[in-house]
This record gives sequence, structure tokens and C-alpha cells, in this order.
Amino acid sequence: MKQVLEYILGKPLALLLLALPLALIADYLNWGPIWVFALSALAVIPLAAYIGEGTEALAAYTNPRIGGLLNATLGNAAELIITIVAIREGLLELVKASITGSILGNLLLVMGLAMVVGGVRHGVQTFDRRQASRNAILLVLAVIALLIPSIFSSYIDNPESIRVEALSLGTALIMIILYVLALVYSLKFEGAPLSHKSAEEIVHKPTWSVRKALVVLALATIGVVVASELLVGAVEPVMTGLGISEFFIGIILIPLIGNVAEHLVAVQVAMRNQMDLSVEIAVSSSLQIALFVAPLLVFISLIFGNPMQLIFNELELIALIAGVLITAFVSEDGESNWLEGAVLLTIYIILALGFFLID
Repeated sequence: MKQVLEYILGKPLALLLLALPLALIADYLNWGPIWVFALSALAVIPLAAYIGEGTEALAAYTNPRIGGLLNATLGNAAELIITIVAIREGLLELVKASITGSILGNLLLVMGLAMVVGGVRHGVQTFDRRQASRNAILLVLAVIALLIPSIFSSYIDNPESIRVEALSLGTALIMIILYVLALVYSLKFEGAPLSHKSAEEIVHKPTWSVRKALVVLALATIGVVVASELLVGAVEPVMTGLGISEFFIGIILIPLIGNVAEHLVAVQVAMRNQMDLSVEIAVSSSLQIALFVAPLLVFISLIFGNPMQLIFNELELIALIAGVLITAFVSEDGESNWLEGAVLLTIYIILALGFFLID
């Protein structure tokens, strides 16, 4: 009992695991969709954290580059599961909004919070300027790749034609190839894009056995699948009951739910004056979403018979362009302070307010 209490005190997020059985009870006893949505959303937070912890524990048994590849591959597992369930239910606009929201959340909210917290505590912080420049170039390329199908599709007579589908699938395939090339490059060269160093720097030695890490990963993944089923099933009733748009849920709430654990890590390392690592966590996660998760979902959608195209609306495109540009400008000098972080947070809050007021 004492060990359990010490564990909970050391990991307060573990208490949120109770939300999963409560969400199942709420669904079974018909407490209402709002309770089911809120409890299942809370349950995803610790489960996503355990997926990340299990991944880093496994990565600790490999060399840093293989560990980085493992983190890059499983870094957005929770959100990927949620979006796959949403695709199966035909909520394609929710999925595309969550892609946009994930990129914006990492670049503006996470990096902004990290810069504010780190800047208040340590003043001006520094990070690898060359690495930030490489990541910024990849981010710009990723956003351009997302822009092309959205813009070019408007010049095709029938948006539902096979030409638009071919453009979307071709772009998705090329983006995945670029992601694989970036991973191969990161395995050969230190300080390369997508060379996620969290396993190397945060987990200095194995704390779990391989067997324990695999068991935790399996159980946490199953838990996320169950919570995602409940969460997505309650989305439409919640939209009707609270008057919240599907767009707002997808672009703000879903990314926050799936990435809270990783967001906290980025802020924590900034507090320890490891701004280099904090920036890398935020930007690498955005790159993974843009270059891997988004195009992968295009192909997964074909399996469920609900084809999703890489075509985003004007508001999403404007937000993405603004987010990437301001991130590139802020990080180009290799230094950060709390004011720059406040600028990023301000832009995110204004965007969130705008998305909330959209019908």
C-alpha cells in the first residue's frame, strides 16, 4: 500500500487512469454523452503518457539513434489511434482539424509555454541554431506539401473526381517517402531533423525491463483504443448539446488530449534549462504529424471505405502558414526568452478563440 501511494504521489497522472472504468460505467449507465466524453478524454492523458514512457524504456536498451527512431515512430500513437477511430466513424473533418491542431499546438502552445517557463526561470536560453534551421526548412516543405492539394483541387472541375483523389494520394505517398528519407538521414548523422533525443537525455538508463515495457505498451494501447471508441462516439452528441463545432473539437481539444504528456515533458526540460531538447520535442512532433501521420491517415481511410483527402480549408491553411512562419522567425537566432514565448501563446489563444466562435 505504501509503495502504491508513493507511486501515485510521484506520478499524479496515474490517478486519471480511474477515468477509464468511470467512462465505461458512464456509457453503460447512460450518464450522458458529456460525462462519457469528459471521462474518456481524461483517461487518454495518462494512457498516452504510459505509451511514451514504455517507448522510452525500450529505447533505453538500444543505441541513441535507434531509440530516436523508436520515439519518432510511436511518439504520436495515442492521437493516431483516436483519428483512426474517427475515420471509421466518418468524421473526416474532425480528423483533418486535429492534424492542423496538432501542428499548431506543438509549435505555438508547447514551444510558447516552454519559452515562457524557461525564460522566467533562466532568462535568455539558447538552443542549436543549425538544428532549428533544418527543422524549419522541413516544416515549410511539409506545409507547402499540404497546401498544394488544397489549392490545386479548386482548379479541377469536380472535387470528387479521381483526379483530386490521385493528387491527394500521390502527395501523401511523396510525404511518407520524405519522412522515411529524413529518418534514414537522422540515423546516420547527429543533430539531423527528426533525431528525437528524449530517450537519450531523459532516460539515462533502463528503468523497466523489456518485458515490462512491452506489457505496459500493450495495455496502454488497448486502453487508448477503448477510450477512443467512447470519446469519438460521444463527439456528435456533445457538439449538439454544448453547441461546440466539430472544427473546434478537432483543432483544439483532440490534440490537447492526445499530447498532454509530451507537452509536459517539453515544459519540464525547459525548466531544467534544456531548451535545445524542448524545442526539438515540439518541432519533431509537428514534423511527424505533417510528414507521417497525416499522409498515413489518407491510406488508412481507404481501408475503412471513407477516403480522406489532403484538402484543408482556408482557415486551416492560414493558421498553418502563420504558425510555421512565426516559429521560424522566433527560432532563427538560436535564442529564446519569455516574451517570445508569450508571443507564440498569444497567437495560439487568438486562433483558438476564432475557431471556437466558428459555427
